[in-house]
Formats: sequence, structure tokens, C-alpha cells
Amino acid sequence: MQLKELGLRSGVSTASIKFYLREGMLPRGRIRDSSRADYTEAHLQRLELIKVLRRAVGLGLEKIKAIAAAIDDPRLGDVELMGRVQAMILGLAEEPVPDHPLAAGLIGSGRWVDAPSPARNSLNLLLYRMDDLGVPADGRVLAAYADAVDQVAALDIGSVERAGSRDELVRTVAVGTHLYGELLLKMLAVAQASRAMRPPA
Repeated sequence: MQLKELGLRSGVSTASIKFYLREGMLPRGRIRDSSRADYTEAHLQRLELIKVLRRAVGLGLEKIKAIAAAIDDPRLGDVELMGRVQAMILGLAEEPVPDHPLAAGLIGSGRWVDAPSPARNSLNLLLYRMDDLGVPADGRVLAAYADAVDQVAALDIGSVERAGSRDELVRTVAVGTHLYGELLLKMLAVAQASRAMRPPA
């Protein structure tokens, strides 16, 4: 397809498509002649991803450029790509943080297989912050949360594994991290309110 059709099918203006091409967020099309190029379904997928990252997740252009570059980097495996996207969306801590005893207990117990990562750094930071604020996490509660989020993670990873391309993979991770993360918190709030309203047993 050519640029005009790409714009019509994607719902993205040709001016925006040209901008994304200049910025390297969208790969170049196959050059047909000096004034025309052909575009494919992969270009449609990338434009859909850009729309989702901007509108649904609220990322700025610099982060979207970084994500597009990571998708197009053949040296990055899918797991590392997912970690980078998750870190950008959640603002996870890049600097190493020593394991908090409770986090070490979760990871060392065999419940989670994990390596040093921004997600692990951020979990440790939060647990230390809770200690500093005088509201340390309860180990039993943390273990129950771990069991619950592990089930959610299994569903999320199942969706990611069905992705047909790296753009689809990133879209699934982005939506899962941002929108489904918010959905989980809202559902928790409703469940807590519901339990609080129940008459004592």
C-alpha cells in the first residue's frame, strides 16, 4: 500500500506518518521510485502501537521513540524487550537495590524465578520505604499478594506469548502494564469496600 492508503487504513494523518518516518519511529517503506514507497501490515501494526502508547498509556514521543528503537534492535530478546517496556511505563528503578529480606524470601522460596531487574529494584525500594515510614509490610500479607499476582502474571504472559510480532508483544505488555494494572487496583478497591460492608460473620 502507499502512503495515502496507509493513512486511511490506520486513521493517522499523512503528516503524522511522515513525522514518525523522519523520527525513526516507523520503518521506511520499500522504495518504489523517487517519490513513492510501499508499506505493509507491519507499518499498520507500528502505527497502532504508537496510537496505543500515546492515547491509552500516555507516553511522550521520546519514550515511544525509545520503545520503537528497542523493538527494531535484533540484539534484544523478547524478555529483555518486555522488561524495558515495563520499566518505561512504570518508571521502574534502574539502579541496583539490595534485596529486602521480604523480597529475598519471596524470590528465594522458589515462588518466583528472577534476576536483577528494574522491577526487582523497585519492589525492594518500596519495601525499604515502607520500613522507613513505620508501616512495614507484613510477610503473611505479602505472601498472599504474591500468590494472587502470580496468577495474574500467568494470564498476562499467556497473552504475550500469543503475540504474532514484536509490535504486538509490546502493545500487549504496554496495555497489560498500564490499563490492566489500573484495573487490578480498582477491582481491589471495590473488593475491599465490599468486604468492609459485609456484616460480621
